[in-house]
Amino acid sequence: MEGQYAETLIRLLLAVLAGSVVGLERTYHGRPAGFRTHTLVCVSSALLMQFTVYQWEVLANAPLETVRVDPTRMAQGIMTGIGFLGAGVIMKEGITIRGLTTAASIWMIASIGVVLGMGMYFVGFLGTGITVGVLSLFRWLEKRTPTLRYARLTVRFKRPEAMREEEMVALVREFAIEEHAPSFSLEAEGRLFRYEMTVRTRDQRNYSRLSERLSEMERVQEFSIQPTGD
Repeated sequence: MEGQYAETLIRLLLAVLAGSVVGLERTYHGRPAGFRTHTLVCVSSALLMQFTVYQWEVLANAPLETVRVDPTRMAQGIMTGIGFLGAGVIMKEGITIRGLTTAASIWMIASIGVVLGMGMYFVGFLGTGITVGVLSLFRWLEKRTPTLRYARLTVRFKRPEAMREEEMVALVREFAIEEHAPSFSLEAEGRLFRYEMTVRTRDQRNYSRLSERLSEMERVQEFSIQPTGD
């Protein structure tokens, strides 16, 4: 029995270590689900798996014909519950969706907690290393990989001063920005004319240059450039 207590303690402590390593990376980058959240998720997953590991000791006096053993059932229940927690960290701000990577890391850390709770130490810490590598190394690679940066551009003019579509497109392309699916509408009881379009560029700084030009134009009443990345 003392050996079981020691084994359980080791598994939970290793879950604390794995959860805290991944959680620190999330905390460093200012994510709401960080150090404490990842640690608790990993430990709770490992803790719940102890019932599966030691279920015969818990059910020692139960008639064998009434016991149905399925070692994966507890893991399935854990991962279902983690789905709700992961959904809670995904935030939609206008047309931008954030928190997908943190939700994925919570899902991953729950999986790591499950395998550590089962005593699969090599698999657990291999998963921990892969997770930290993906979150840190892949971030470095993403910043250096040529990528199209998408955004939603909205510009409002007074109706008599509105730019023609050709002028608006030429202005956007002047800054190496491509436009797509432009739409037009009247607002404020017809006093304002609004252009809205999806734009993309390879250099995020082009959006800053475009915003500076729009700020200098007196005929522009309002504008916004909203990136659509995670």
